[in-house]
Amino acid sequence: MPRTVLTAFAFISAIFVPASSQASPVANETVRVYPAPPTEPLSQRFKVAVNGLDAPVYIAHVASIGNLPARMPRRTDPFDRRDFTAPYLHAANPPLTDGEAAFAQFDIGGPVQVVVTCPEAVKNAKILPTASGIVPRVMGNQITFSIAKPSQLTLEINGDWNNSLNLFANPFETNVPNPRDPNVIYFTPGAHTITAPMKIPSGKTIYLAGGAVVYGSVGPSGRGATVLDLSGDNITVRGRGVLDGSLIPKTNTGGSLVGAHGNHIRIEGIVLRDACTWNVPIRHSTDVKVWNIKIFGWRGNSDGVDIVNSQNVDVHDSFIRTFDDLVVVKTNDKGGPESRDITAERLVLWNEIAHALSVGAELQENVENVVFSDCDIIHDKGHDWLLRVFNGGSGTVEHLTFENIRIEEDRRPISLWIGRMKFNEGEDVGHIKDVAFRNIQSPPPLLDRPVFLVGFDSEHLVEDVTFENVTFGGQPLKASDIEQDEFVRDVKVRP
Repeated sequence: MPRTVLTAFAFISAIFVPASSQASPVANETVRVYPAPPTEPLSQRFKVAVNGLDAPVYIAHVASIGNLPARMPRRTDPFDRRDFTAPYLHAANPPLTDGEAAFAQFDIGGPVQVVVTCPEAVKNAKILPTASGIVPRVMGNQITFSIAKPSQLTLEINGDWNNSLNLFANPFETNVPNPRDPNVIYFTPGAHTITAPMKIPSGKTIYLAGGAVVYGSVGPSGRGATVLDLSGDNITVRGRGVLDGSLIPKTNTGGSLVGAHGNHIRIEGIVLRDACTWNVPIRHSTDVKVWNIKIFGWRGNSDGVDIVNSQNVDVHDSFIRTFDDLVVVKTNDKGGPESRDITAERLVLWNEIAHALSVGAELQENVENVVFSDCDIIHDKGHDWLLRVFNGGSGTVEHLTFENIRIEEDRRPISLWIGRMKFNEGEDVGHIKDVAFRNIQSPPPLLDRPVFLVGFDSEHLVEDVTFENVTFGGQPLKASDIEQDEFVRDVKVRP
């Protein structure tokens, strides 16, 4: 069936979006699955059944730079007046590996049994994050395991980490919006296309029902445009559908999928796939909650969640695999508000190229009170530092905590850095102070010194840094594991 196509006017004025397919969810007492649109290509590599109900397995394009060597040539940053080697490692022509990840999502109201069937024999299988404690059972071409609670899981079969199967077990939805409510823009099951950026005003709820796939476009001249632009107060985007940016060409300089610019904004439940640039930019906003979203981004600069000049932001219980930063805090609007009181917790993260949890690089105003907590980093293929403050601006970063983070693969684990970059050429540089790393578990380091701390000069220091119960391969971090320059002060390692 053809997709439902909406213009900007039709979209904003619609109370109910007609469906191209009216397939209903299939449910029993503990699980609900949603049929896919008939036009949606599905994976041929996996079949998924949950408590006996077939769940459609969607496709998400992915890309990886693969397993680069840990010691690569370093690049000198021309904007660093001391000509200090840039703190990130750079490959001149990193090899790219395209891939086809798969994902299935379903709602559960209690423990469920999952059966995954593959066309070929399964020799081995593992489920990440390891902290889930789920050990699959393999018999022939089937993998069986149980899921006890809502989770974001990744199943890797026969050692193929790139073309994984991702399983998103959501909680049952409550208080589903009424499609006839005039403040609800409702995408029913089926395929839909919106043909221009949509500015969503205050008080609206955008609902993507399970089984809805919404293809967004920003038009031929969409510089800075966003598919769903939440510009106002008390706006919600929610559901179990998919928001897709594949119609936006890379040559277009717009292409974010959901952008927030307001107060009291909620983004929850949906899958975001194939953004042209940052998936979820949050700018000049207060009281924003991002919950249970899943992001796949394979194009350059397809950051996950960017929190920019914003306050009281909470990102939690989500999955992010992108080809740039995953969750990052910035203040790139000079003269704008600072970023403060931000929490990112209970995330499952797959880092393909840059940083998993970071602050920077664009920091023209201050950043204060940021907590990254209780996260699982299941892969790190990147050329940059995993947990990072990258102060390439003039702002001060202080009162920052990385805690209870389980890292299953890393290449360059931890860095705090102050310096000149293109973001602040000719301007003052910033400060980093009061940063704590607590209860960080990481594999054996690939670098001789896996922690890298660099200040700028005697007036712009990295200071008051605490490492508490940080381990690599089960061994506690030692002071000798830290590389630092003369502009670093008050570093404490415990025990």
